[in-house]
Amino acid sequence: METSKTEKNFIFFLLIIVLALTIGIFYPFLSVFIVSASFTVLINPIYLWIKKHITKNKSGVASFITVILFLAVLCIPLYFISTIIFNQAQNAYYFVSQNGNTNVLIQRIDGSINEFLPDGFTFNTYEKISNFASFLSNNIGSLFTSTFNTLLMLLLGIFTMFHLLKNGEEWKKVLIKLSPLSEENVKQLLTDLSNSINRILRGSIFIAIVQGILSWIGLWIFGVPNPALWGVLAGITSLVPNLGTSLITVPAILFLYFTGMHLHALGLLLWAGVIIGLVDNILSPYIISKDTDIPSIFVLFSILGGISFMGPIGILLGPLTLSLLYSLVSIYRKETKK
Repeated sequence: METSKTEKNFIFFLLIIVLALTIGIFYPFLSVFIVSASFTVLINPIYLWIKKHITKNKSGVASFITVILFLAVLCIPLYFISTIIFNQAQNAYYFVSQNGNTNVLIQRIDGSINEFLPDGFTFNTYEKISNFASFLSNNIGSLFTSTFNTLLMLLLGIFTMFHLLKNGEEWKKVLIKLSPLSEENVKQLLTDLSNSINRILRGSIFIAIVQGILSWIGLWIFGVPNPALWGVLAGITSLVPNLGTSLITVPAILFLYFTGMHLHALGLLLWAGVIIGLVDNILSPYIISKDTDIPSIFVLFSILGGISFMGPIGILLGPLTLSLLYSLVSIYRKETKK
């Protein structure tokens, strides 16, 4: 009996060590797996429909078709948007070069900024552009490495989605068997997490559409050129944590200000800060907490805290962690009542 107990303790000790090593090995790819698993949950109904009606229960083929459709839906709009941006950038360059307004515009920018600076401080746009170009040339190697790593992570994410769709049900059964929790409790946890993922991703997409439309309206009202294009880009950038639509609205406000349209710039600033900002800070937590017992204020704090603690992936992990906590508390209360 003593030997059996010692053996169990030794196996448990080895299990802890190997588990820690495994977490360390997989940690660099944790964000890739979480994002891939989240999108897999979102598109899983499409996969199940394709598997049942098109591929006749061939999971590998159904998984491949689903991933291809997902990439098409994701990449085709990005291609057209990138083409429009490139054409608009060319038009802006030709307009400035043909009218010879480059020096005048830069001098106006310098003069407007220097008005707000204390004596002894000056802002030189040419110097900043030169420094930025020097930074790019000195860090071209690291930029190339970052681009390569991004592409590698993207390929790993696609590969992960394929296998999660194909083998997800089998892995789910294995997880239920290995878990010390009962099958009912594990299924409840997985169901709650799946519902949370769907709310977060669908809510983020809905918020992006709403903010894109509101940005387009604001840019159109206050006279920014090509408002529809920049509205689409604002909707896309709204998915970027912390920065969001400000990546579009701030340059637009500066453009209006430096071209002499001061009231228009003030109007767009108020529109972006009040109308668009309220959508992100109020509507987003409400959508994510809808149909749950989690108060929307806690969801808002979980998003902000998740971003602060874990970076961009925190916008997904924050609410998921909160949802998992509520599920575990619910299971604990149910088990203690028994």
